Amino acid sequence: MASVSITAPLEARVRSVWPGLAVALTIAAAASFLSQHYGAPAMLFALLVGIAFHFLHEEGRCIAGIEAASTTVLRLGVALLGVRLSAAQIADLGPIPIAAVAAGVVTTIALGVFASRLLGQQRWFGVLSGGAVAICGASAALAIAAVLPQQSADRERDTILTVVTVTALSTLAMIVYPMIAFALHLNTEESGLFLGGTIHDVAQVVGAGYAVSPEAGDVATYVKLLRVALLLPVVFAIALIAGRARQGGDRQSSARMPAPWFLVAFAALMAANSFGLIAAPAAAAASEISRWCLLSAVAALGMKTSFKALTRVGWRPLALIALETAWIAAFVLTVVFVTR
Repeated sequence: MASVSITAPLEARVRSVWPGLAVALTIAAAASFLSQHYGAPAMLFALLVGIAFHFLHEEGRCIAGIEAASTTVLRLGVALLGVRLSAAQIADLGPIPIAAVAAGVVTTIALGVFASRLLGQQRWFGVLSGGAVAICGASAALAIAAVLPQQSADRERDTILTVVTVTALSTLAMIVYPMIAFALHLNTEESGLFLGGTIHDVAQVVGAGYAVSPEAGDVATYVKLLRVALLLPVVFAIALIAGRARQGGDRQSSARMPAPWFLVAFAALMAANSFGLIAAPAAAAASEISRWCLLSAVAALGMKTSFKALTRVGWRPLALIALETAWIAAFVLTVVFVTR
């Protein structure tokens, strides 16, 4: 009898979430298929298809699973990103790229906070968009959104808007930035630093880098992984600041902030990978699971977002993300020319 009483709540929870989780995973699979056949980013397809199924989040059996996919599954996907990084990869870059990337991340987020007020947006949107542009695009947006205050208005809408915009700009940059590198006569290392330090998403960095040369692709990939490594301290800092800012800095509210377990897991996996404790097949499997978790989470966020709500946001949020993108590109190019 005891075992029945213990397992009953778990079984009930599984029954309540599986329909929504199944829909999110199905949309993720469709997005992956479309990406492979049409070349556009899978996350963009997951968002658009998810938005088309917004009605599933309005009522019915899928709501609980959609909520779980946009929270728990999201955090699991972010945690598993740690297997893609190691301390050796970061150390191999040398001091100049490390300093440039760190400064670019900090200044881009600061610009987002400052410019968001000038454009009439919430400061949390500036943090969200600035972090997405500065670190790793859609993945960073999802990780940052996971620690933002629950009461921040229109958080899901802002997250979707950020993911859509940075994905579109990253795809555009993948095409335009290599031409800029050629026009400015950047050498292999300079091209890699420029592309890896500015383009938002990892896949687009790889595409742009290897379009220049195999050597530039290698440098761009490592620089990009350094930006991804900054996801941990940045999101942790945002979580602390968000906790203190809740309800005007009320201590009791801050104390209730859930522990960012996924950031701890991210750090643990990165450390394990640095010491060679994760076998290559296991790391590849974890990375693939992470990809599917993030795709499913994006699909769930799409289902939680009304397309009509997105069309009402106006030009100001888009201008903010474009400004942040232009800033980090100009910043990294300045570093490239100053350090020649």
